[in-house]
Amino acid sequence: MPALKGTGASPGIAIGKALVIREEIITVDRIEIAEEDVKDALKSFEEATSISLRQLELVREKTSAKLGKEKAAIFKAHQDILLDPALRDSVKSKIKDGRVCAAFAVQATFDEFCAMFEGVDNEYLKERAADVRDVGRRVVRNILGKKVIDLSALPPSSVIIAKDLMPSDTAMMDLDNVSGFITDAGGRTSHTSIMARSLEIPAVVGAVGVLDAARDGSLAVFDGREGEIVIDPSEDLLLEYIAKRDDYVREREKLEALRLLPAVTRDGKEVRLCANVGNEADAESALKHGAEGIGLYRTEFLYMQWNAFPSEDQQFAAYKAVCDKMAGHGIIIRTLDIGGDKDLPYFKFPPELNPFLGWRAVRMCLDKEDLFKAQLKAIIRTSAFGKVRIMLPMIISLEEFRKAKSLIAECKNELKEAKIDFDKSIKVGMMVETPAAVLMAEEFANEVDFFSIGTNDLTQYILAVDRTNKNIAHLYNPFHPAVLRAIKKVIDAAHKAGKWTSMCGELAGDESAVLLLLGLGLDEFSMSSISVPVVKKIIRNADYKCALKIAEAALKADTVEAVRKITHPEKPESPPICALPEAEAEPPTTK
Repeated sequence: MPALKGTGASPGIAIGKALVIREEIITVDRIEIAEEDVKDALKSFEEATSISLRQLELVREKTSAKLGKEKAAIFKAHQDILLDPALRDSVKSKIKDGRVCAAFAVQATFDEFCAMFEGVDNEYLKERAADVRDVGRRVVRNILGKKVIDLSALPPSSVIIAKDLMPSDTAMMDLDNVSGFITDAGGRTSHTSIMARSLEIPAVVGAVGVLDAARDGSLAVFDGREGEIVIDPSEDLLLEYIAKRDDYVREREKLEALRLLPAVTRDGKEVRLCANVGNEADAESALKHGAEGIGLYRTEFLYMQWNAFPSEDQQFAAYKAVCDKMAGHGIIIRTLDIGGDKDLPYFKFPPELNPFLGWRAVRMCLDKEDLFKAQLKAIIRTSAFGKVRIMLPMIISLEEFRKAKSLIAECKNELKEAKIDFDKSIKVGMMVETPAAVLMAEEFANEVDFFSIGTNDLTQYILAVDRTNKNIAHLYNPFHPAVLRAIKKVIDAAHKAGKWTSMCGELAGDESAVLLLLGLGLDEFSMSSISVPVVKKIIRNADYKCALKIAEAALKADTVEAVRKITHPEKPESPPICALPEAEAEPPTTK
């Protein structure tokens, strides 16, 4: 059978028997009810809601035990969906005014809410429709007395194949017996992808046609990095995948040996490798994979887990937990970066034609000083317990940076008056993610303590390409000469002012970009934890002098294709000139 192709969501080679989840299609007919039956229908809805809430509480408890409180928070959000007044009122209205049965009222209401999410031009919100659908499906099943899918007991080495995996499906799964996940739908920000990466289980998403190709018991093999899937492979191909899996396991074991070693080139150039995290569990993974600190703590995930803006004390508790987990390693905490493709369930943003260019990140925070100061105080208080730095996102002007700095000074004074300890010299840096920040880099460098380049947004703003728009996805490329020259300008401006530059966008963890970024002079790479060992290996097997030559050549290139020929060798046996064979590499083991 020919190979199928999806999006690699979590690296690794998976081999196992397919367990195909074909969701039972429950057809709920529009059954009209008499006025005297309305009370019973409303009662049926309330009873199903109560049962669903209890089930979700059980799922939340199990998820918390397996993956931690942060990952379990999604099921608190599911409970909140069930209790949402607008949704409940819509169901009741359909029963009382529309005189329809409870199951139809629920399905119709949840379909409307799902359509609302799926209709927005926002990848993150589209994928949140899966949460709404999951909850609706549960309530309808409970009204009809049908069993909710149970994946708590699986055969060994199961490859789960589904249209999409609902969060509750993944949470209840017997993960010890799962070799991998394949879904027909979803993207890298879907819950399947996030869970798979957290658990380090291979996964491929967006594999259109996989449900038609697979059946229960089929042998399924796939590469979670490349996104390649084969159902019922030939014996030769199976042996090839077994060899690839063995190679992958051996490679990860070898990478583990580098965990405590510095990221230093063969000729002595050292950089820092850090991790991007969103919670305490992610921080634990960062340490496991040898990260030297946290280059980006995404605080928006904390805000997304609450039903209202978290208080100063609530934030302080979360930040301190991560700080304690990192035990002396540096932590860069980014202030609330909400808006654009990220929303809050309890805060309604004004309608905007261009949300990526709209009221978001520091712009919103500077307008809502009370909320901003609560977060700033929580971060500043955390600095008494570790090496904490503040990072401001979406800065485009010195006026914005100075206003934020003045609020930080106010927070320090208020904490001092309250006799609360903190680091008096806490460092303050900024994200570089707009053309304005790049063009003003020299002026900013005189006032900031550090830069962190956010290549995800910087690329889309420089190229005027919406990174969530599938129609123009081929135009979004961080290897574009304009993006590379912008990165170089920022790094040079920082170094001229005696400051350092980090990068926390996806490019920092891209294996084919490591040598280029090293040559451009990047001081710190921050990435997904699982990428740290691979990047460290590349750096420790590299020659900095040769990396400089790669960067010099790339900066002279005038097309993406010309850059790719420099950074992406066509033949595996012809690596970039500063990547040396591993057998020859004996990098220093001490700083």
